[in-house]
Amino acid sequence: MRTIEVPALARVEGEGGLYIGLKDGQVVEIRLDIYEPPRFFEGFLVGRFLQEVPDITARICGICPVAYQMSSVTALEKALDVEVSPQVYALRRLMYCGEYIESHALHIYLLQAPDLLGQPSALDLAAIAPEVVKNALRMKKIGNEVLKAIGGRSVHPVNACVGGFYRWPDAAHIQALLPELEWGLEASKETVRWSLTLPYPALELDYEFVAIHHSEEYGVMHGDAWSSKGNKTSAADYEMRYFEKHVQHSNALHGHTAYGGTYLVGPLARLNLNHAQLFPAAQKALRDSKLKLPLANPYKSLIARAIELVHFYDEAIQIIKAYQPEGPVHANLKLKAGEGCGMSEAPRGLLYHRYKIDEQGMVRFAKIVPPTSQNLPRIEADLFALAPQLVKMEQEQATLTAEHLVRSYDPCISCATHFLKLKVSEVGYA
Repeated sequence: MRTIEVPALARVEGEGGLYIGLKDGQVVEIRLDIYEPPRFFEGFLVGRFLQEVPDITARICGICPVAYQMSSVTALEKALDVEVSPQVYALRRLMYCGEYIESHALHIYLLQAPDLLGQPSALDLAAIAPEVVKNALRMKKIGNEVLKAIGGRSVHPVNACVGGFYRWPDAAHIQALLPELEWGLEASKETVRWSLTLPYPALELDYEFVAIHHSEEYGVMHGDAWSSKGNKTSAADYEMRYFEKHVQHSNALHGHTAYGGTYLVGPLARLNLNHAQLFPAAQKALRDSKLKLPLANPYKSLIARAIELVHFYDEAIQIIKAYQPEGPVHANLKLKAGEGCGMSEAPRGLLYHRYKIDEQGMVRFAKIVPPTSQNLPRIEADLFALAPQLVKMEQEQATLTAEHLVRSYDPCISCATHFLKLKVSEVGYA
């Protein structure tokens, strides 16, 4: 029997354990054990007035609260047959740009890059490359400032509501962000070039990529869920094709397709399916990289995030230059009983919400499918592909290698303390 213990997986959210079972020198079982206690957000929402939902769901994640807000308001607006104005939609896109900027800058430089560069942490990276880390923090701060300008604060913004926003952000305040965003756009282009120089482990896998796609914009809030296998699924039909199930070793549900297969959501899926809709600066960055799509190496999701960083800086600049708030800041809501579902793309991948409300606008049912629950079976499959290498390594190297793969997904298990226990053992005969 051989056991490898990883006392803590840092730089991800939540508590989990990894088990690798061997029989006759062959890997026969992989389990990503998620023992983080259930958080019951769907239960909290039942009995709440619909306008409370965006603020409650924002608390699910401190890094991607906008994604939870936008999926929830979209679903509830469909339940009420409400359409927002183009100005409101553009402001929501701008808010999303801020979230992508802060989340991607954080993951690229402070979470995954230390792994690829052989550094234990971002602090160690700062010791050998201080300017890289300083620029990363500045890039992240720009995203936070966008969120603060629109939502009132950078973490768990409070301005979004069903039907639009509570108030129009001040135009002068929004436009004052342009100089830093222009700097960030150039810095993000350099990020792409830098990302191409990093040493990525060789691990090419066969994925089914799933992401929101729209022919006229980079898929974030509007469109259908496209699959690289050729399927197109509307938000209304999402639960007919994509399912969650409980597995014994995890408190997190696991997503799978209608035929039982795994699928991948997140930056690799978005870039592979939506690269034609990137803004010009990001398209140029992709062309200059000479990358061959589809990218199918989980570690290279960092490159996909870097290209998206260029896109969202560029899009934020264009939206702000055209920002002229006019008309009602939110639609008038006529309460009625109804049901609606909505999808949006969190930085980590597709996020789905469905709600039922009564005549008074009170929530009677809520369902939320986060990106990480959809990716968990895929992470286990990736680890299974990596396992033959792990079992031949010394303990420290195996530990770090397993951590690096899991961390490349930027999994959001929860917002609690982060632990991973890795155990490799020989499975005896029955």
